[in-house]
Amino acid sequence: MTLDTATIPEAVRADVEALWRYLRVDDEIAPVDVAIGLGCHDPGVAVYTAELFLRGVCPLIVFTGSNAPTTIGRFPRGEAVHFREIAVEHGVPEQSVLVESAAKHTADNIDFSRELLREKGVPVGSVLITCRPYHQRRAHATAAKRWPDVDIRCSADRRPLHAYTAGIGDASLVIDMLVGEAQRLTRYAELGHTIALDVPTEVTDAYQRLAAAGYTSRLLP
Repeated sequence: MTLDTATIPEAVRADVEALWRYLRVDDEIAPVDVAIGLGCHDPGVAVYTAELFLRGVCPLIVFTGSNAPTTIGRFPRGEAVHFREIAVEHGVPEQSVLVESAAKHTADNIDFSRELLREKGVPVGSVLITCRPYHQRRAHATAAKRWPDVDIRCSADRRPLHAYTAGIGDASLVIDMLVGEAQRLTRYAELGHTIALDVPTEVTDAYQRLAAAGYTSRLLP
């Protein structure tokens, strides 16, 4: 029998879905001055950002990110560099994509992208952050803290949890990521990196049960 690694185990499904629903933002898509695609292990972020550009949502894209342990093998020249290439392959003109290749975490993504746009003389009043579906809540909380004078929206792949997990092909990785994101929402607010959020009790309880069940590879010490 082939081991199914791409399906959420039924025993934890309700808790995983609770985190998935909360960590998403999925703001209404509307025209913005720039889209900022956050680098990660999922090339689908670049494809989705390219689709939005081609729909006329933004006239300019910034891809931001260097590497993390989870991306160095897949994107050896840096997340943002590879994301730009993916977007161009999907029809975005090269001149419409800027690359910020130094950021190592979400706060860097926001700070360094803002500085790059300032250096390029691009006026910014509205930003659409594109990222992994479950990264949206923290990305928005980070941007709200570090770039409060612009209108921040977040968007991501709209596939439901089961389809997204099947596409990644590793349910344990997706669950670990969700648990890590839930922890970071509180931890980073305490450290002053993001705005504080009122996390629902059902989300905190789901996070704690999943961590107790062993989904801990993405937890901070």
